[in-house]
Amino acid sequence: MMLHVAIATRAFRRYSTYRAATVSGIFTNSVFGVIYSYAYLALWAQRPHAGGYDATDAVTYVWIGQALLMTVALWGGGTTDELAERIRTGDVAVDLYRPVGLLGWYLAGDLGRAAYHFLTRGLGPTVIGLVVFHIRLPGTPAAALGFLASLVLAVMTSFAIRFLVASSAFWLLDQSGVKMLSGVCAIFFTGMALPLVIFPEPLRSIALALPWASYLQTPADIWLGKDAGTDLLAALGVQVLWLVVLFACCRAVLAAATRKVVVQGG
Repeated sequence: MMLHVAIATRAFRRYSTYRAATVSGIFTNSVFGVIYSYAYLALWAQRPHAGGYDATDAVTYVWIGQALLMTVALWGGGTTDELAERIRTGDVAVDLYRPVGLLGWYLAGDLGRAAYHFLTRGLGPTVIGLVVFHIRLPGTPAAALGFLASLVLAVMTSFAIRFLVASSAFWLLDQSGVKMLSGVCAIFFTGMALPLVIFPEPLRSIALALPWASYLQTPADIWLGKDAGTDLLAALGVQVLWLVVLFACCRAVLAAATRKVVVQGG
């Protein structure tokens, strides 16, 4: 446990060195937040109660999305990209010699990365959204705690999917194609393009049942108070269920890939 904490801490420190990139990222997220907010306001002016959201809910959803974009690594990135590169070059052989599991090692690093991005590129745009658009805050302590729990599960779910994508490099040598396809699915099925709650049936139910909903839609609904009480527990339960399934898949794929590893050079 202490080893994984040390890995996460060092990952946090590593990302904290890129201050200029962080500031420019906060600025970029905030600009897109403003653009999307006015687009959503125009949409909700025509459909005031679309998906059970009012206009304030919709704008709040926009800023939650901008806050979680890098925290959850919706488009990929983080330690899993490093893993894919190490598989391509054969350096993963060194990783496999370490007296610690490959999955735990990279997960700890990704949690450190996510913590840094949440405290910077997460909170930064949220403050701007609060000042400029008066976005809605969690209405109860249970909603705030539920959101934080859902966020941790979202990061871990994202990591598991990105780990599976990176592991494809064991067979393909390059994850680029699979990563691009995964990114398209993430944009559509997380609710980043549009909230999943306004999708027509049966697409709405299908999208909400997929693991990508954990990235944004589930945490956002908990923040907005749409999932409260038993609904909140059910939402977290679905996230946990997908997490168990995905990590089981990660272990199975890793076992299959490393049963006989052949790196470049022999």
